[in-house]
Amino acid sequence: MTKEGLIKDFHLNHQELIQFAKSLSDDNFMFVPNGKWTAGQQLDHVYLCLHPISQALASKEFILHKFGKIDRPAWSYDLTIAKYRSALENGGKAPERFVPRPVELNARETLMMSLDELLHMICNQLTQYSDEELQALVLPHPLLGKLTIYEMISLMSYHATHHHHQTKLNLQIK
Repeated sequence: MTKEGLIKDFHLNHQELIQFAKSLSDDNFMFVPNGKWTAGQQLDHVYLCLHPISQALASKEFILHKFGKIDRPAWSYDLTIAKYRSALENGGKAPERFVPRPVELNARETLMMSLDELLHMICNQLTQYSDEELQALVLPHPLLGKLTIYEMISLMSYHATHHHHQTKLNLQIK
């Protein structure tokens, strides 16, 4: 996939999650399904996961110095997602810093606006990277270890659809 396609999919998948959350009634937005996360917490989790990526993307030099370049063959989108699903199936959980706090109804709009702003920032940051940099520079993932920026953004694109699907399942919406 091209850099432009990667950015487009990343943005679209997150926008679909945000639009779905906007479409929910207040009761559905706040619904706690058997100890699972509310729709608001799903959004907050996605935000919490994207925030450090944006911070890192602000400086190519920081990424290169702190994390370096990939030292293995690149993973395809399908392999990246398969490894993520396997990690989850084997008990992988979000580290504490990515676990959302309860989201109050009055924070709904602010959270969606903050996530939207973060998405635009990341998309703009990604345009500053060459295809080669996206395929070589590394960011750490808590379950999968070192991922190229390309793999990380592909995973985060999938991550948005995963939490969109989880929210629908929790609300029993098809």
